[in-house]
Amino acid sequence: MEPTPEQSPHHAYPDHWEADVVLRDGGTARIRPITTDDAERLVSFYEQVSDESKYYRFFAPYPRLSARDVHRFTHHDYVDRVGLAVTIGGEFIATVRFDRINGQGRPASAPADEAEVAFLVQDAHQGRGVASALLEHIAAVARERGIRRFAAEVLPANNKMIKVFRDAGFTQQRSFEDGSVHLTLDLEPTAESLAVQRAREQRAEARSVQRLLAPGSVAVIGVGREPGGVGRTVLRNLLGSGFTGRVHAVNTSFAADQGTVDGVPAHRSVGGIGEQVDLAVVAAPAERVPEAVADCGEHGVQGLVVLSAGYAERGAEGRERQRELVRQARSYGMRIIGPNAFGIINTSGAVRLNASLAPESPQAGRIGLFTQSGAIGIALLSGLHRRGAGLSAFISAGNRADVSGNDFLQYWFEDQDTDVALLYLESLGNPRKFTRLARRTAAVKPVVVVKGARHSGTNPPGHAVPVSRIPDATVSALMRQAGVIRVDTVTEMVDVGLLLAGQPLPDGPRVAILGNSESLGLLTYDACLAEGLRPRPPRDLTTEASPQDFRDALAKALADRTCDAVIVTAIPWVGENGEAETGEGEVLAAALREAAATGPAKPVAVVHVEMGGLAQALAAATSTATPPAHRPAAPAAAPGQEPPPSAPGQEPPPSAPPPSGAPGAGADRAVAPAGPAPGSGGRPGPSAGRIPAYPAAERAVRALAEAVKYAQWRRQAAAPGKVPEFLDDTIDEHGTAGLIGTLLGPDPDPRGRPLTHDEAGELLSRYGVTVRPALPAPDPDAAVRAAAELGYPVALKTTAPHLRHRADLGGVRLDLADESALRRSYDELTDLLGTPAELRPVVQAMAPRGVDTVVRASIDAAAGAVLSFGLAGAPSELLGDTAHRLVPATDRDAAELIRSIKAAPVLFGWRGSAPADTAALEELLLRVSRLVDDHPEVVSVALEPVVVATQGLTVLGASVRLAPPPARSDLGPRRLPVY
Repeated sequence: MEPTPEQSPHHAYPDHWEADVVLRDGGTARIRPITTDDAERLVSFYEQVSDESKYYRFFAPYPRLSARDVHRFTHHDYVDRVGLAVTIGGEFIATVRFDRINGQGRPASAPADEAEVAFLVQDAHQGRGVASALLEHIAAVARERGIRRFAAEVLPANNKMIKVFRDAGFTQQRSFEDGSVHLTLDLEPTAESLAVQRAREQRAEARSVQRLLAPGSVAVIGVGREPGGVGRTVLRNLLGSGFTGRVHAVNTSFAADQGTVDGVPAHRSVGGIGEQVDLAVVAAPAERVPEAVADCGEHGVQGLVVLSAGYAERGAEGRERQRELVRQARSYGMRIIGPNAFGIINTSGAVRLNASLAPESPQAGRIGLFTQSGAIGIALLSGLHRRGAGLSAFISAGNRADVSGNDFLQYWFEDQDTDVALLYLESLGNPRKFTRLARRTAAVKPVVVVKGARHSGTNPPGHAVPVSRIPDATVSALMRQAGVIRVDTVTEMVDVGLLLAGQPLPDGPRVAILGNSESLGLLTYDACLAEGLRPRPPRDLTTEASPQDFRDALAKALADRTCDAVIVTAIPWVGENGEAETGEGEVLAAALREAAATGPAKPVAVVHVEMGGLAQALAAATSTATPPAHRPAAPAAAPGQEPPPSAPGQEPPPSAPPPSGAPGAGADRAVAPAGPAPGSGGRPGPSAGRIPAYPAAERAVRALAEAVKYAQWRRQAAAPGKVPEFLDDTIDEHGTAGLIGTLLGPDPDPRGRPLTHDEAGELLSRYGVTVRPALPAPDPDAAVRAAAELGYPVALKTTAPHLRHRADLGGVRLDLADESALRRSYDELTDLLGTPAELRPVVQAMAPRGVDTVVRASIDAAAGAVLSFGLAGAPSELLGDTAHRLVPATDRDAAELIRSIKAAPVLFGWRGSAPADTAALEELLLRVSRLVDDHPEVVSVALEPVVVATQGLTVLGASVRLAPPPARSDLGPRRLPVY
């Protein structure tokens, strides 16, 4: 909407207030400022509001708006008088307005910081969460305009509106005056208001996905008159899956007397169907899609799956076509999967939906699968099917212009039919939100992710989303922090998913290995060590072992308190004639199932070599496991038997070789009953208790290692860390804000500015971080004077950008004990590296000996603030040995940050050295985290080097950059992204 000439030129139309939102029932609506062009819409809206609602709004009968009312409610200055409307199909369904007032309740202008607010929601749309969404947005607008409090008068009988205010989570006061309830809301966001907002977001977005996956009726638009084509294929698959709802075929080219297509009613338009349609699958050419979307929107369709291509994957013109598609669909309250999608599948017996190009629906299971690639989706469906795994839902979102992986994380978080979520992602539209949602979902069920397009630095064609500039290794570390199991290939994703869907989580890293091949057992043992597990020596049952021997050995291993998981290795039995015996695989599968079903609940995996009979038997096995609620629990480990895998001083093992094979290899099968699946809450399901089988030891071990790390994260997440309160006594948040404002100035450069050494030191000191002084030494005499001021011994070092922190280039001289040593070193530096003007030498007092480390924090526009730690020096930089955590960091994050780098043993007394003061280092990390979290204008901090001694630490160098803070979409009111 554009401003009209009647509106003040000083307050232009604020288009950034426009937003698409998901309502409580899963439908969408648009929130935007009201303009003078909205007079007719306002009158029409008011005519559809009941007399009771009008009475609640105006405290008196008010049947119609006068011309003066209409003028008042459509003319705003967007500062002291603001009105927002919620629209669907371009028509108003709700409005809200605030007027700035002074202490006496009279109209006022800034600096008055209170406003009177009033809502009106059409009766037909009450109960959909419209007023709650409006309150979030009008509160954000008010804060932007300097308003800190809302005042509202509500009739006592208007319980719905009172509840909207009461449940918002803002600090509020209520009183009863002159027959009405007087409410005052403090608009500063609180932990409670943010929690309320996110809970509403989760329910609304989950409901919007549920409406797509469980429709009561489906229309396929673009069904060809002749067999073949995308539309007829989807229609055939929909019917073949046994969809429980009604199906309709739509094509504008159908003859008037077409009647049916493939046995379902044929129509020339959605409007011609004559009954409610919940989901439309659009397979029409791109140029015909807008017509189809309008037809759907005007006749109450709730969601769209757009299979049509020709959008953002085709360049700038297609990208604009895609944006218009989303705008059009959302204007009618519909959400979209696609465009360029492969489709969706829901295996629930109550729905049996296959609205995709997959010719067969997968069997029902406990795995939810989301992919942004149709080709990868086909491969995953095929591979999972061949390995005997079932799915709860499958979504291939194509360009995912609207519904994304974030929405499905919201849905799977509370979906009782999904125990494991698998996602293949090629881009992250909102990394902050993804990590937040993934952390919450991972706390109740595993989330396994493969990230494509990791190293290209750009998004795949069709993915019109912001590009994050942080390295892929950082993205991986942040996912791990959120509990996400990130793997490198789709093969690993299937391997890990099968184990997690069918087996209980391990209590620790101790692994028992048993089998009839000594060599295969040793390979498995080596793979366990490479993955950081703690294997027991393999138990060789010899090649003469019978299935009963396997059963007894597995039962004994499961009952062993010093064992957390079991890997069974098996090779074919060889008969007297030298040929492999047949039929033993099925018997062995039955023996393993029996032992796993009756033993304590521990994960079991099978590694087999050319035992097709075993693989087939495991894949075809039906569940005979005792329900999880009746399974005996694993005995508790004895105290002291399991130190943390990242124990200080223990050197992590090298990385294992990459997995081999492809999803669904012929010998790659899964499964037989064994134990409760993670996240199942004790519910037995189609995949619960299945034993996964792998054709290579490395693949089985890697899957188990991921399960071990995830289980450890789950245990830690149950008692999350916190930011120590003692830091508050040594942090000057208010004074730092004033200093930052002074340093940036009244009109800051959007690109920001670096701070000088002294400015950085002053800023950091307000957060308890002391930087050791460094005095400039433009000539030898100045160096001597500086040393005399600081006291010997001193260090002489260059600060030129090309030499800073490069001790390997000879730009640093340490332990200079007197003037002669200082002058000699000064001459050596200038003779070797350049003039003093080029080198910019400084003198610093020597710090106590210790370990040189680096602490950094930076803000990425997409991912947010990231805290990083590593050892100083070229080796760590070359090897990428740096750990990362999202800000704000907790005490647990700081401790894990230090211990998660490969060189961590250096800090903990490696090779007999004195341990460094890691407690002081953790405190420094927390202080830097607080600084960038409290003040988003601090866009980067680098402390290098930080010398950590046996007692205390010394920050020898610091660089800080300030800039106007980037927008934080994750802290504002709920809104759907616009790409």
